[in-house]
Amino acid sequence: MIALVPIDTKQRDFSPAPVTDEEAGAMFRAALNLFRLWEITDEQAAVLLDMPVRTYRRWKAGDLGRMDRDTKARLSNLMGIHKALRLIFREPQRGYAWIKAPNGAFSERSALDIMLGGELTDLMRVRRYLDAERGAW
Repeated sequence: MIALVPIDTKQRDFSPAPVTDEEAGAMFRAALNLFRLWEITDEQAAVLLDMPVRTYRRWKAGDLGRMDRDTKARLSNLMGIHKALRLIFREPQRGYAWIKAPNGAFSERSALDIMLGGELTDLMRVRRYLDAERGAW
């Protein structure tokens, strides 16, 4: 006879682990490559990361400063956007080009135009749109 073992099925509160400084540094380096592939300027990249252009250029040169929660959240959303585009488009170049293409979902503005609003919620809006398009799996 097989004995049944009770399984704890109580719902637990979700508590995400904070992004470490090492993870944030890796995401920043990945973002540099992404910005190059998206063909955006340093000024645009600085807006996406909500930092002065001089700071962005210093970090880009390898002198990373301290990253606060907002910067880490921005980097996380940028990585999520990149991931979603890679899942949606078989050819990476199409995903890179999509960022600047007019889009009916954004009143014929591009995703980059939306993100250049400068708010974290602008990045989140594009990410949510892409997650919904790909089925959020």
